[in-house]
Amino acid sequence: MSGSSGAAVRRLPRVRGFAEWSGAGDGPAGSPKAEGKALRHRVPRAAHAELDLDTGRPDAVSAVEESNRGRLPELTPIRVGRMAATPFAFLRGSAGLMAYDLARTPVTRIRAQLCGDAHAANFGLYGDARGGLVIDLNDFDETVYGPWEWDLKRLAASLVLAGREAGADEDTCRAAAHDAVGAYRHTLRLLAKLPVLDAWNAIADEELVSHADAHDLLGTLERVSEKARANTSGRFAAKSTERAEDGGRRFVDAPPVLRRVPDQEAAAVAASLESYIGTLPEDRLPLLARHAVHDVAFRVVGTGSVGTRSYVVLLLDHRGEPLVLQVKEARPSALVPHLAAAGFDVPAPGHEGRRVVLGQKRIQVVSDILLGWTTVDGRPFQVRQFRNRKGSVDPAALAADQVDDYARMTGALLARAHAHSADPRLLAGYCGKNDELDEAVAAFAVAYADRTEADHADLLAAVRSGRIAAETGV
Repeated sequence: MSGSSGAAVRRLPRVRGFAEWSGAGDGPAGSPKAEGKALRHRVPRAAHAELDLDTGRPDAVSAVEESNRGRLPELTPIRVGRMAATPFAFLRGSAGLMAYDLARTPVTRIRAQLCGDAHAANFGLYGDARGGLVIDLNDFDETVYGPWEWDLKRLAASLVLAGREAGADEDTCRAAAHDAVGAYRHTLRLLAKLPVLDAWNAIADEELVSHADAHDLLGTLERVSEKARANTSGRFAAKSTERAEDGGRRFVDAPPVLRRVPDQEAAAVAASLESYIGTLPEDRLPLLARHAVHDVAFRVVGTGSVGTRSYVVLLLDHRGEPLVLQVKEARPSALVPHLAAAGFDVPAPGHEGRRVVLGQKRIQVVSDILLGWTTVDGRPFQVRQFRNRKGSVDPAALAADQVDDYARMTGALLARAHAHSADPRLLAGYCGKNDELDEAVAAFAVAYADRTEADHADLLAAVRSGRIAAETGV
């Protein structure tokens, strides 16, 4: 009938992969926010202060020895030496041990794509496709679907340890953990209120400092940004290569960090790039097709990854300008053995490089355009740009009055990352408006930092006694 005041509701088929339309908007009945609030009855937010170190817990040295299994034995002393440097460094290298402990803490069963190693030094700057700088989580070796609480608690504990190393007093260290959780919670509430598309890309990097009230960090971030812009493949190649007889360039030995590899090993790495290309979007292929492979070298990587196989591949374009790729061994996530104890499904075995790359893309707002994966001699590897204008803040070197600002910034970034895979309305509903969760996780963080200092002391004792070898200063 023409002129009617209403229109009939169109009944459309449910489309797989899309939510079913209910017309309920963000109302309370059955909404994700209400579901999140209801979870507080099963897992009170105050329960996140709990830390139950059971009698079956591996001792710190055994945990380090187990995590060294499968690594290149000649490099594990470097890894142990780096972990022995400070308690914060120990935490950085002991994601598996902390996962064991976290598996015995309360969880809401809300799943998110985890960084898996969200400590305070794994946030930083990197370049986007148009030459700008982005700030986000930037290490994904341990990424897996799991309990969001694990990332948040690892971040909070690391902030306490970094603050102590920076010389901050205990109140400041605890406040950093508390305020990181507060920023995480406030950011989720903001994202929960936004249209989904706006929330997906929210908190642009130029707005991050204001959003996190981290104005005291501005000078530090500007200095890090300036260094990051100069941290390129070209600069690395200028320092690490020499002119070859054929007019190209080749890497120069700089042991133990950088060393040339035998021809057969170099050829295997270079040949693996063919399957890597198949993991890239087709629009990236012309970019790589205008470069030629010139050399391959082995390069030792950061604390947690020392002892894994990692190569740098030198590519040159028609003008001799370099592009360096990193081909890095991808081991199984250290979190996987502990997911079942927390009531989470254990993922089926698959290509570990693919796991890392897809996890990274699910978490970051902008990712390296050349991220991919490959296999070398039967081992899985991830591939990415090397020195892609990367820069990072060393949280243990901050002034005491900057630690809290840095904590709020990283808490906000972690919330944005989790909101790409977990509904921010659900998380915000659970986390709530008051600081009950902040207080609980801060208490956990202080207790875990104390435990880590004891673990670090055990490692130092084992090094001194000769039980485990350590090489320092590398």
